[in-house]
Amino acid sequence: MKTVLPNLAPALLVPALLASGATVSAPMTVADYLALSGPPPSATFAYGSAPSQFAELFRPTGPGPFPVVVLVHGGCWSVEYAGISQMHNVAGALAERGIAVWNVEYRRVEEGGGYPGTYLDMNAALDKLAAEASAHQLDTSRIVALGHSAGGQLVQWIAGRSRIAASSPLFHPSPLPVREVISLGGLADLRNEQALIKTSCGRDLAQLAGRPSASRPDIFADTNAAELIPNGSRTVLVTGELDTISPPRAAHDYAARARAAGDRAEVVILPGASHFDEIAASSPAWKLILPLIENALGMAR
Repeated sequence: MKTVLPNLAPALLVPALLASGATVSAPMTVADYLALSGPPPSATFAYGSAPSQFAELFRPTGPGPFPVVVLVHGGCWSVEYAGISQMHNVAGALAERGIAVWNVEYRRVEEGGGYPGTYLDMNAALDKLAAEASAHQLDTSRIVALGHSAGGQLVQWIAGRSRIAASSPLFHPSPLPVREVISLGGLADLRNEQALIKTSCGRDLAQLAGRPSASRPDIFADTNAAELIPNGSRTVLVTGELDTISPPRAAHDYAARARAAGDRAEVVILPGASHFDEIAASSPAWKLILPLIENALGMAR
């Protein structure tokens, strides 16, 4: 499979990607995605009282410290779609490579999520990771946030949390820094991609960003990743060539905005891949995504 690397992806990534030996196969379907499975987590940690407020740890065997991937599932921010259990597929694959995975579940729109609940859950889940890191030999100085679809929006938001004003309900005084982000088919630009989010997920922006008020006239100021830049992060936007939920055009547009603001952003297009190949360790696309993760963690192979 030949990799399309527009927008000047870093040269150090190119040899690893082109040498992967991946080949094109039929793009994955929703049914293929729902059938994904993997090993159970090493441990589960509640970070709140709601049933959906928990994170799973996939800890590699042996002594640490281990680099960490914060993994955030998609599903259109809705309880209608599966999410965290399908992530066991890539979580197990990453743990086998010596990478710890913090697999985050969160409240979705119908269960107290959306604005502000889902964002508060991200804050709390990362606080819990910081609190548990020492006990489980997790090296939070080497951390990558990896999100798929709606999870891509959330991990891109995570990177910009430090820019949120203290007057916002989403403000965190000392967020765990996340400077490496990989968004797989993410839907991150709430302001500029309202039509795409509506057609792909049936979501109205009021559900994800709240409603304007006298104290908060701009609903995107604390929710839109594209407005929380520059923040010193590096974002790799990975999208399947055949992704119709978050098409390549959306990745290119976000990367251009991030670079114009002064942050680093690259786009990697996965030839022959759908929206679901992006998050399956069993897909040929994973052979292209794994080097991106390991490079972001500073892992030499």
